[in-house]
Amino acid sequence: MRILIDATSVLLRSAGIKTYTYYWIQHLWQQAGNEQILTFPRLGRLNALDHERSILSPFETYRRLGLLYMINTTAGAPVLNWMTRKADVFHVSNQIRKPPKKLKITATIHDMTSLLMPALHTPGNVRADASFTENVLKRADRLIAVSENTRADAVKHAGLDADRIDVIYSGVPEVYFGAQPRPSSRPYVLYVGTIEPRKNLDTLLDAWQGLRLRDDFDLLIAGATGWSSEKTMARLLSRPPSVHYLGYVPEDELPGLTAGATAFVYPSLYEGFGFPVAQAMAAGVPVITSNTSCLPEIAGDAALLVDPRSQDEIKSAIQKLLTSPALQQQLRKAALARAEQYRWETCARKSLDFFRRVR
Repeated sequence: MRILIDATSVLLRSAGIKTYTYYWIQHLWQQAGNEQILTFPRLGRLNALDHERSILSPFETYRRLGLLYMINTTAGAPVLNWMTRKADVFHVSNQIRKPPKKLKITATIHDMTSLLMPALHTPGNVRADASFTENVLKRADRLIAVSENTRADAVKHAGLDADRIDVIYSGVPEVYFGAQPRPSSRPYVLYVGTIEPRKNLDTLLDAWQGLRLRDDFDLLIAGATGWSSEKTMARLLSRPPSVHYLGYVPEDELPGLTAGATAFVYPSLYEGFGFPVAQAMAAGVPVITSNTSCLPEIAGDAALLVDPRSQDEIKSAIQKLLTSPALQQQLRKAALARAEQYRWETCARKSLDFFRRVR
């Protein structure tokens, strides 16, 4: 069987979906038996992951994105049909506006946030996701959802057929399991994520301002700037007491940074899977996260859950965790056990089974 994976996201500036696509393809290649895993556009290799830029050279990237632009015009449809003619299954992303009709189509549902919370997205993203839902998700032969919550939201809010959706959890890079803490002069609480409204960083900063333990701990903020981040960035760059903005942290430095944290705090308003939370758990770090969307499902009993819109709840949870070594140890143990189900090998194996059923 020839499985064609739309890998366009690895050529773009992206966070969660790029992480998913990169490691998913890597592990599908490793586990494929009689199946052929092909990529669209053709990659041939996966260079180092960098969320800020393409994994290919500028020339190679622009050439492939130019082809994609042409394909997404009416005149380009025959080209896409020709390029996918030998595939048995085409796994499509929202970068493909009109997938081929004479081919089995699958896709991954990462979240429904642009439908549920459109104000937290750019108008362009909202339009693209709406088009993806109509042109791909509603006509696909089968779909993957990255969590039970995402599946339920897709059924309830997009009208998709639950029987066509398989839940396959995403994975965590192996390097997080058993990661060694990086040296630090002071203990710290860590946040990792894009600086954008949906991640709700301002509420965390408000909670930190009222924390009694600010003299004993630092709050480290790691993440690239996203859309509508100007006010939050101005606040970070003003250097609030005991808050340190690290900017974008390269992938190979994140496991050590994560493993060294006393606690990981992630008060996002909505997630489809929540890579930062799963990665923190794999590194054995106690987690505080939101009681909304998929996050209770992903974290299970390995986190303190809070109302992300309540700075008092966030502050109380941080205070409680930082002052209780016993609770920290309890959550570390639970986190390591919980994270075992988020292995890319498991995700790839279940995904190959998914494609066999589609075929």
